[in-house]
Amino acid sequence: MFDPLVRRLVAAAVAALTLFALVGCGTLPAIDRDAIASEAIPLSIKTTLGRIAQTSMPSPELSGFRLMPLGLFSLDTRVQLARRAEVSLDVQYYHFENDETGRWLLRALRDAAERGVRVRLLIDDLYTGGQDDYWRAFAAHKNVQVRLFNPFCCARGRGQNARFVASANEWSRVNHRMHNKLFIADGAMAVIGGRNVANEYFLRSSTENFVDVDAFAVGWVVPPLQFHFDRYWNSAAVYPLEAIAKTDLSPAELRARFEQWTGPAQTPPPQELPPNDVLGYGPISDDLDGGRLGLIWGQAFVFADHPDKPFDGSVGGEPLDTSVTYNLFEVIRAAKKEVVMVSPYFVPGELSLQMLRDLRGKGVAVTVMTNSLASTDEPIVHIGYAAHREELLRLGVELYELSSSRVKVNQRPFLFGKSLGRLHAKLAVIDRTGLFIGSMNLDPRSASINTELGAVVISPPLAKELLRVIDIDRLQSAYRVRLRGTGSGLEWVSNDGDKETILTEEPDSTPWLRIKSWLLTPFVPVEQL
Repeated sequence: MFDPLVRRLVAAAVAALTLFALVGCGTLPAIDRDAIASEAIPLSIKTTLGRIAQTSMPSPELSGFRLMPLGLFSLDTRVQLARRAEVSLDVQYYHFENDETGRWLLRALRDAAERGVRVRLLIDDLYTGGQDDYWRAFAAHKNVQVRLFNPFCCARGRGQNARFVASANEWSRVNHRMHNKLFIADGAMAVIGGRNVANEYFLRSSTENFVDVDAFAVGWVVPPLQFHFDRYWNSAAVYPLEAIAKTDLSPAELRARFEQWTGPAQTPPPQELPPNDVLGYGPISDDLDGGRLGLIWGQAFVFADHPDKPFDGSVGGEPLDTSVTYNLFEVIRAAKKEVVMVSPYFVPGELSLQMLRDLRGKGVAVTVMTNSLASTDEPIVHIGYAAHREELLRLGVELYELSSSRVKVNQRPFLFGKSLGRLHAKLAVIDRTGLFIGSMNLDPRSASINTELGAVVISPPLAKELLRVIDIDRLQSAYRVRLRGTGSGLEWVSNDGDKETILTEEPDSTPWLRIKSWLLTPFVPVEQL
């Protein structure tokens, strides 16, 4: 889920918020940053995770990866790392929800801290509204530090809408968010990718769940990830929780409430893991228990936006040459044969459109999969994408849109059941040799407003596995979009065995949703999407 509140407010009209500027209150506190600075603890073979990572590495310049397309395995990997950590846990998320999944993982982090593990948790402040006591309760435990990226100073006890209204006079600041996702244990093992921490990212929601992919990583790639975590942790945009979130409860009272909130009555465990995921891998605990990791190895390069990127750049402006967007586009531009991209929010700006024109001009096959109007959680973003569909198809770009109905009957074990499936993965495969996995969407917000993190990996075997994952959804859970025979207008095509289905309007969508999108089209500020 990517900035739904921000986008709804923008679409409703940012100008209206200025009417409430007078309710803006206070400022963020001054912080002695040298006094609170800290650094990541590097891998040590004195820790179990460090020894396993070191013994599993075929060569020091290589990085090992395991893709995790199944949410249940992805959550279990984080919990297993928290349970086995001995020295440090560095955790960074855009959205860390107070639900069964968030509390289950938070309790595992707390238990690690009680064992003496240093736990540093950095979260964006967008989704913390009204939950200051919850986060203070976690931070009340020894060895736990919690910090907030770009916090709201006012109306903290109220919901998200109230906090934005109270900060309307600071819109240019609070509009910028940290979208990074990162989990590092003992400086030895990490998880990167697109998933936030909430039920819907790990197949635990009864109403809607996200199709997403994470990667478990070890080797050369981990120290750069630690460097980027530290750069955020010690940045000027980040504040200690206790400097922002005030409470009348004592530390003992806070810890008692944490125990209650994360106990079995309110936080049931996840369902039991199936024996294997869609790629045939078992739980990571099997490898950790055996003392050796079965991974795919390759060269990897980490890209992370500077924590000041959103404040240094301009909304809708050119991506900075240090940004994840700029560096990924450079990799994609070098493609010689084929590019396959997956993005839940695909809003082509002029820069990305020109890149696609150049790729097609030199004969590179381009495939893009994104959400349909019915499967997206952000219909306003779909408007920004829909405006370019015919142009993209005329260029020869293959477009696929995830179907909210087809994903339910996908025979692969994604376990969506009756819940609505939505695409959330941010992926790219270049020439079946290199791949990108991270937090960045192919939209203007990722390019110039929010911060992002991701990795490019050069490994044909890993690229082949990622294409397998993408094809499960592209071929079994999506519609292919094509131009009508007249050359104008669109058709949505699916093939199930010998049966071909052709639709002439947005699949699975209601008339009201289509009418609403049409009415909003002239008012959507594309540079904010």
